[in-house]
Amino acid sequence: MTENQCINRQKPITMSKKLLKVIGKTNAEFRLIAEGDRVLVGLSGGKDSLALVHALKHIQRNAPFSFEFEACTINYGMPNEHYDDLSKHCQNYGIKHTVYKTNIFEVSQDAIRKNSSFCSYFSRMRRGALYGFAKEGGFNKVALGHHFDDMVESFFMNMFYNGTMRAMAPIYKTGKGFHLIRPLIQVRETQLRGFAEDNALQVIGDEACPAMLKEVKMPYARASTKIWLQNLEKEHGDLFKKIRASFMHIQDDTFLDPNRWNRDDI
Repeated sequence: MTENQCINRQKPITMSKKLLKVIGKTNAEFRLIAEGDRVLVGLSGGKDSLALVHALKHIQRNAPFSFEFEACTINYGMPNEHYDDLSKHCQNYGIKHTVYKTNIFEVSQDAIRKNSSFCSYFSRMRRGALYGFAKEGGFNKVALGHHFDDMVESFFMNMFYNGTMRAMAPIYKTGKGFHLIRPLIQVRETQLRGFAEDNALQVIGDEACPAMLKEVKMPYARASTKIWLQNLEKEHGDLFKKIRASFMHIQDDTFLDPNRWNRDDI
């Protein structure tokens, strides 16, 4: 092998059997990806979305069905916003990648008031841009990198701050006509962090967040909920296992919503 070939040779990405088993089981249980699907992955460059594209690459190589997927990174239009390393990473591992340029940051100058929360606004705008790209490209599914910790945090945030019992669906049909899927929804965040560390991945973190260039509040609700759950898990090691079981055994006629009672028993 020549010196140039050695330089260009990429280190194989490794993913634990346990992690792949959880993702494969989730895909089978909820029929997330099937024969002939065209899947668009929202790739921020963080540990979660990087794990997602490599998991889909593994499934694509080994599944008994064929499907296509591409990755899309939303460019907010911020000063000095570059994704060259992320694009190179995708190219090196045979993942088709597009950086979709928008003016989200410019629009936000007037849309977000000083000292207001940025999180929901940018999330909504990023999702809208991703959906637009998916529609233009003829994709029938959009995949996001939400994991089980995200799901649990969202459940308690909805309960504590919005007065509703709501989590994150592994798959649902959007108003745009395609399905949104979450292949990592039963994976713990620690597993994804371990994947990134084991493969020495160069992940994109908070430095790519538009809030870093704006005088806005950080997402206190999610941060405090995450800390609360971490402290609970220290006291109760099987906490997330019990929460997972409860999400799979819902007795909704025991709550205060009359629409969910079995009226034949009243």
